[in-house]
Amino acid sequence: MRKLTVLLLLFLPIQLFAQAFEPVKALIKRRAPWLSDHVIFKPLKNAGPEIVELQTVKNKLVISASGTNAAAVGVNWYLKYYCHRSMSHMGDNLLPVFPIPVVGKKATVRAEAKYRYALNYCTYNYTMSFYSWPDWERELDWMALNGVNTMLTVEGMEAVWQNTLRKTGYTEDEINKFIVGPAYTAWWLMGNIEGWGGPMPQSQIDNRKLIQQKMIKRMRELGIEPVLQGFYGMVPSSLKSKSKAHIIDQGTWGAFKRPDILDPTDPEFSRMAGIYYSEMRKLYGKDIRFFAGDPFHEGGKTDGIDLKKAGAAIQASMQNYYPGSTWVLQGWQDNPKQAMLDGLDKSKVLVQELFGEFTNNWEKRKAYDNTPFIWCSVNNFGERPGVYGKLQRFADEIYRARKTPYSNYLKGVGIMPEGINNNPPDYDLMLELGWRPEHVDTKKWINDYAKYRYGVSNQHASDAWQGFLQTIYQSLPGYQEGAGESIFCARPALKIKSISSWGTLVRNYDTVQFEKAVREFAKASPALINSATYKIDLINMVRQVLANKGTLVFNDLVTAYNKKDLQAFNAAATKFLHMIKLTDELLNTDQYFRLNTYLKQSIDNGNTPEEKANNLKNLLMQITYWGENVRTEDNLHEYAYKEWAGLMDGYYQPRWEMYFDYLRGNLQGKNAQEPDYFTWERNWVEQNQKLHPEKSPKPLQDVVAEILSI
Repeated sequence: MRKLTVLLLLFLPIQLFAQAFEPVKALIKRRAPWLSDHVIFKPLKNAGPEIVELQTVKNKLVISASGTNAAAVGVNWYLKYYCHRSMSHMGDNLLPVFPIPVVGKKATVRAEAKYRYALNYCTYNYTMSFYSWPDWERELDWMALNGVNTMLTVEGMEAVWQNTLRKTGYTEDEINKFIVGPAYTAWWLMGNIEGWGGPMPQSQIDNRKLIQQKMIKRMRELGIEPVLQGFYGMVPSSLKSKSKAHIIDQGTWGAFKRPDILDPTDPEFSRMAGIYYSEMRKLYGKDIRFFAGDPFHEGGKTDGIDLKKAGAAIQASMQNYYPGSTWVLQGWQDNPKQAMLDGLDKSKVLVQELFGEFTNNWEKRKAYDNTPFIWCSVNNFGERPGVYGKLQRFADEIYRARKTPYSNYLKGVGIMPEGINNNPPDYDLMLELGWRPEHVDTKKWINDYAKYRYGVSNQHASDAWQGFLQTIYQSLPGYQEGAGESIFCARPALKIKSISSWGTLVRNYDTVQFEKAVREFAKASPALINSATYKIDLINMVRQVLANKGTLVFNDLVTAYNKKDLQAFNAAATKFLHMIKLTDELLNTDQYFRLNTYLKQSIDNGNTPEEKANNLKNLLMQITYWGENVRTEDNLHEYAYKEWAGLMDGYYQPRWEMYFDYLRGNLQGKNAQEPDYFTWERNWVEQNQKLHPEKSPKPLQDVVAEILSI
């Protein structure tokens, strides 16, 4: 009997370990059900970095893994590099493969990065404002497959703040004036705005709380640690009229009144932090290990604050309620401020080298003064369209950082796009670098990518991707906030340097060479046109060709106007507007690129008429004028512009037509007044809060052929 008991006790840990893989089995059933009956999971004893091994044994794929997250990576590795299948934010290639490929020689994949981090505050709005649970379930599956084990999750912070403010004497109306609308939570939590886009209905606050609870549960099952919002002193700007504490007015962010900062060294700070974290524990548990939150983000005022003591006080409150937790700080501009870092226990801090494709602050600041950090890329701003990514730089810089004196402080990699529905190779490569020890040659990697992206080897597609790597995905030095922008989406003017205030119209690649690569890519159509991923990529690449040519036509139009050549002006204007129409027709061939797809998502995300209406308005504001209602501070318009069917012909085209009519009138000697775009854009949002009429799509090959003939 004693021997049997010992055997049972020995067997019990293995049994419990095996149960840990159940969430990965469920993931397979959701995404690749054809594979689920062919996989066996086994625990792998491991005292070092996470590891996963793949091998075929008796016609079964055996995945031996050190943990759940590693097991999910093993599934993805097998799907990509043996089955040539993949999942992405721009389409899936997950059709069944039979028989399943054999892994003859054992394949081993080992984590090189302790942390594989994902998401920017802004991603929660530029991509995820109106995610339902199925959307989040899919997102978390993608994260797990790609090895993400630490992820920002701020979906339900409204409920924490609501409960906190109720306990500090705030009325419901006062709370409503602080909490923002569903498309603006990022800038609220970063201390930039308050109230805009709100009030958020109570039903929506409650639903987002439930979604957050489901997310945290699923993340834990998949081996992903949630990063929640910590309390760093942000308070409503109205608190200074209610409290005698030392509260620093933070002024404005653009045209928006910022929330204030409660001095972390003031006794009131620890009291309010205590309420905040107590409410956090009630809603989301006592075992949160990571908190984000950046005081004085993008221009906040530090007057009268001892930053060293302030940092220590913020961390002390965090540790008091969540012992052993890590404070995650953005390495962005002068963040985190050195004086604040000086007051911290750095063993409980993690700095994100946020904009790694351009910066090397980790090196200049000597690993942020010997603080653990992760190397991240932003890559996309505002989820503006455009194909872009410094792929080889990703590989070079991470490999280089591992070989420097600061390697002991390099703890991982991360993707922090402001919007993630774009450029899938960027995110695939960045997260793979967390599992690859070698210095990756992207010329080789991109061939493998093309194969698993479309499911088969295709010479035209492979050659095209080599061309893309030498143009849109090349790694030239120099500052650039995302892809070169589309002139079609600019607020009309004769002199346009950028579409968004911090973007660029410059193409730092050979556009002729790029178009040549796109033409090569189009030659793969007979073989690949039924592939959803190929179709999406073809549309996106051809869209980029058209946007590039649009700038040339616009330059001709400006030249004709300045020369007072009405005939040449009319010809260029007609061609320019036709190109916008062609862009709309191209984008309308797939629902991924249609305005209605996202309008419907925002409507479906609402559980009441009130929620649906506010969701629609939030979405339309964000992708057009963004939010400012002061002409002198109108810097955010087009920051999150989109090239979507329905928006091209319904918003951008009529705006350009107004302008061309105005210019034409000038050439004809009429004393016309330039259109008031500021007012027109806001009226357009008010008048278009509904689904747009559906248009029958034209055959994709026909539209592509017409565009490439220009």
